Amino acid sequence: MTIYPVIMAGGSGTRFWPLSRKNRPKQFLPLAGDGPLITSTVERLPPLARIERTYVVCGPSHAAAVRRLVPNLPKANLLVEPCPRNTAPCVGLAALHVSRRDPKGIMAMLPADHHIARPDAFRQALAAAAELARNGAIATIGIRPSRPETGYGYLKVGGRMPATGKARGQHHPHRVERFVEKPDVVTAARYLAEGNYLWNSGIFLFRADVILEEIRKAMPVLGEQLDVIGEALGTPGYLRTLKRVFPGAPSISIDYGVMEKSQRIAVVPAEFGWSDVGSFAALSEVRATDDLGNVVEGEAMVIDGRGDVVLAQRRRPVAVIGVDDVVVVDSGDAVLVVKKDRAQDVRKAVEELRRRGREDVL
Repeated sequence: MTIYPVIMAGGSGTRFWPLSRKNRPKQFLPLAGDGPLITSTVERLPPLARIERTYVVCGPSHAAAVRRLVPNLPKANLLVEPCPRNTAPCVGLAALHVSRRDPKGIMAMLPADHHIARPDAFRQALAAAAELARNGAIATIGIRPSRPETGYGYLKVGGRMPATGKARGQHHPHRVERFVEKPDVVTAARYLAEGNYLWNSGIFLFRADVILEEIRKAMPVLGEQLDVIGEALGTPGYLRTLKRVFPGAPSISIDYGVMEKSQRIAVVPAEFGWSDVGSFAALSEVRATDDLGNVVEGEAMVIDGRGDVVLAQRRRPVAVIGVDDVVVVDSGDAVLVVKKDRAQDVRKAVEELRRRGREDVL
């Protein structure tokens, strides 16, 4: 089976300000280990998929960073969107390129900014989902929930499907009854107790011809725009056509635009230590902690505190004393202090700085 990973490296990463900036968003930061998240995403793919068949989609301001961090990526496999239009146009553009190369090629859409603790288990789940995709399904990977998480979307699992090849046992596929928005804590606890809900990982696998067909059915305007771009592929006028047509594409996620309307959705349940690293609070899950659950970096000190995340610079001490469950981040030119349970609200600081005209720290 030939798999074409497509790594989605767009997004501004505002929830990780002040570490993340316009030209250095979340996916380019070493949030979960020694290397940037995008580098880890690429490195966990072999031997299931090769770099020659891997694509990265990003915006113009991030193309140079991708080339630097993924130096072995073929030049033609870096797909630069003229402007951000969310994931439905991103998926469609990638499908055009893969389809031209291999119409029935199996695409694996992978966010660039996730953390996977067990890459071997991840590749096994990916291979199981690829079996379904080869037979015409749109396969997603659902993560078995370990807690009543309110920061993730969910999938309600339907009936079992026939299994073939690697899609058996712990990866036995099911139909997706519906996609569910991020719940409140009471609803999330009910989902966990009922046992027929999975976290939506945002990872999808499908054949290039299948997803283009589904886009044309569910989003005919985008389908027509992709047809225009597709006709220019491989010609001297491709970039000119892309810059003319792509900005007019509807800005909508692939989940809303296509997946929630499709009758081909299947889910492979999996567990491989997944986190979408959605905020600074998630660093307690993906990094080593001390005996009191604190994450520290640089010259950070936590005294009489539990569950804190304190990221300091070298030779610039930051001390947190007698405070539990807070995030303190010193980036050198800005400082963030926020309760862990409000870490999703960091983007509000970015909005306020933008209102004040402080583009120098954004």
